[in-house]
Amino acid sequence: MSNQHFTFTMLKEPHIRSSLKLRYVASAKYGGDWLSIPHAHGYTELFYIIGGDGQFQIGDDLFPVCANQLVIVNPNIIHTEVSYEAHPLEYIVVGIDGVELSMQENGDDRFCIFSFPATDNTLSCMQNILYEMQNRDLEYETLCQAYMDILIVQLMRIARLHVAQAPENARINHQCASVRHYIDNHYKEPLTLDRLAANAKVNKFYLSHAFKEEFGVSPINYMISCRIREGRRLLAETDHSLSQIAHILGFSSASYFSQSFRKAEGIGPMEYRRQKQSAAGEP
Repeated sequence: MSNQHFTFTMLKEPHIRSSLKLRYVASAKYGGDWLSIPHAHGYTELFYIIGGDGQFQIGDDLFPVCANQLVIVNPNIIHTEVSYEAHPLEYIVVGIDGVELSMQENGDDRFCIFSFPATDNTLSCMQNILYEMQNRDLEYETLCQAYMDILIVQLMRIARLHVAQAPENARINHQCASVRHYIDNHYKEPLTLDRLAANAKVNKFYLSHAFKEEFGVSPINYMISCRIREGRRLLAETDHSLSQIAHILGFSSASYFSQSFRKAEGIGPMEYRRQKQSAAGEP
């Protein structure tokens, strides 16, 4: 007769449970009412692709996804999902507060995509969370938290994920990320700090400080950098005059555009245009 006996002793509170909190769980499948709008959250999201094909937009980049892949998007990262109509995208998503996840061999700390073998039980763990949230039976909260703990530990083992506690100022980061996204889409408009603060529903002095703390630049200077970036393209690819480009970009005058461009690029806009034309072999 052989016998094995192991005594379990909890030496300390598990570091995973001390910082993680399940925020929500949901299931989604592509349909005609699918709204693909870039957005950000102050928490981490884990998307398990059940079926279909599509893309995840992370910032300005697109990444293909398919069944049996897990997409992890860390807090305050602008993202959205895009489905192919021929093969509708379907997934379960779990939102978790207080944690950032990254693959150790992947240098991008914004997100990661991991492909699972068909036998992996990560999906069943997320389905159990969904089931408990739907039925809300006795002590369902305890089970949901336990399944989430198991899910994270499994990912640490299988996908070699690195787990880090998310900054406590996640709400600040989320507000700043939302303001940056708004500027990315409206930088040609006459934006002011007052308008940006009103849109984010925060004090303008608080916004200016938090935004610079987060991104190393003030909201208005970030807006100007967006305009200069587009200005480089217009100078290189069009024959618009400086006045026309200044108007398109939202500058009050051609001289202000020229001054801002020279400060950012180290050369004036017309010299920049000549250099680009010369490099392209234009007369």
